[in-house]
Amino acid sequence: MHSTSHSVSKPAASEYSKFWSLDPAVTFLNHGSFGACPVTVLERQRSLQQQLEQQPLRFMVKELEPLLDQSRAALANFVGAEVDDLVFVQNATTGINTVLRSLSFQPEDELLTTNQEYNASRNALNFVAERSGATVVVADIPFPIASSDQVVEAVLAKVSPRTKLVLLDHVVSQTSLVLPIQILAQQLSARGIELLVDGAHAPGMIPLNLAELGATYYTGNCHKWLCAPKGSAFLYVRRDRQHAIRPLTISHGANSPRTDRSRFHLEFDWAGTGDPTAYLCVAEALRFMGLILPGGWTELMAHNRNLAIAAQKTLCQSLEIAPPCPIEMVGSIATVPLPDGDWEPLYEALGDRFHIEVPIIPWYPSSKRLIRVSAQIYNHLAEYNYLADALLILLKEL
Repeated sequence: MHSTSHSVSKPAASEYSKFWSLDPAVTFLNHGSFGACPVTVLERQRSLQQQLEQQPLRFMVKELEPLLDQSRAALANFVGAEVDDLVFVQNATTGINTVLRSLSFQPEDELLTTNQEYNASRNALNFVAERSGATVVVADIPFPIASSDQVVEAVLAKVSPRTKLVLLDHVVSQTSLVLPIQILAQQLSARGIELLVDGAHAPGMIPLNLAELGATYYTGNCHKWLCAPKGSAFLYVRRDRQHAIRPLTISHGANSPRTDRSRFHLEFDWAGTGDPTAYLCVAEALRFMGLILPGGWTELMAHNRNLAIAAQKTLCQSLEIAPPCPIEMVGSIATVPLPDGDWEPLYEALGDRFHIEVPIIPWYPSSKRLIRVSAQIYNHLAEYNYLADALLILLKEL
């Protein structure tokens, strides 16, 4: 490893970092990729795993359903949905695949998405299109971007009488843009078109009210901004479409004679033996994260967003780059375009020489590089100043 420049020193950790087990030697500015689970929530998971292993039969047969219901009720309240309209899935990618592979498409159908759609979700869309003969239509959203109106115009311009389904990110992974989902949901609904939203980043980053949002299908991760354990996410399906949506794994629920629970819950709540404890910790994650600041989740989301906006401004000023988007399109992650060049040497140098963990994202078809910073409560502004100083040194070399 190279030593860092004498003029750049690593900032002290935030007072809130004690709640996480992140490596103190690393300036971790990448909560967005996989999240980070607080120690307290992991302890709850270990307790549940111990409970499971002490008496597996009792846990799976008698204790699991009430625990799932308790966690689902807390989550439903947080995301503004009815309990009956939510099921747990492992991650948002699973949620996207679940919906796409449950629906039937014909060769004349068009499946509309954008050029900024998350790669995994786009691959799932391509898969079902190839299998059915349907066509994937792509709306181009620019980045940098001047207004969210450009998103609405770009998507609606590609809608045709053949459009069967639209797939959109709520918060774009690469560019960090918060898309105007509610406006698009209303416009698409008026045209009789179903909307599937990949909300991987949204829960815990931006206030959600799924009942008002208007998407037909919505999937979001709990392991990112809610800070639940990895392997916890949800799928929301509008009540009138639940009969069509089946889990990727068909199991006992498919022909269960029970009438005390919906078929939707019976099928999704049991997909064979696994470790369900990540789902069962969602309520604890919501509770713990909601207690960190006096104003609860409302203050936490505002704090993180304001920090991300400040981080983006710091980088733009330091690198003499114009802000790439209006601040109303920023959540708790923010992206800044970098000068042309290879992304990999820059990423490696930030890690090796400055011990900074932050994604450098190639932006095709150009040779532009993007840098994306995350803002969680354990981060603070001095860390982004440190990053800006490190970038100034490295961009002269790489």
